[in-house]
Amino acid sequence: MHIMKGKIVVFRLPPRTYNTEISKFCQRFYGQNTSSHQGKYIYRRKGLLEEIPHIKLIRGALIVLENDIETIVNFLEAYNAEIHVRTIKLTTDDEKNLLGPID
Repeated sequence: MHIMKGKIVVFRLPPRTYNTEISKFCQRFYGQNTSSHQGKYIYRRKGLLEEIPHIKLIRGALIVLENDIETIVNFLEAYNAEIHVRTIKLTTDDEKNLLGPID
């Protein structure tokens, strides 16, 4: 039986980060539904995580595959985030969520 490894990333933005900067970060990292003309047009602004398989545990804690960690860390470093990364053993459910169904 093969046990797959992943990474857990725990992060937070620096204390006293302005709300406008936090909002930009969330939009670029997680993505955001946006509307214009009093809700007439609704669209999605894609975030980095929409392109990367991940499991969001709680705010500031993600599980990702090992090969995606560099992209995430580089993004977080650009916002001077405090970052902690550890290697973990993925559960069967984690693997299914990150890789999709395996036939």
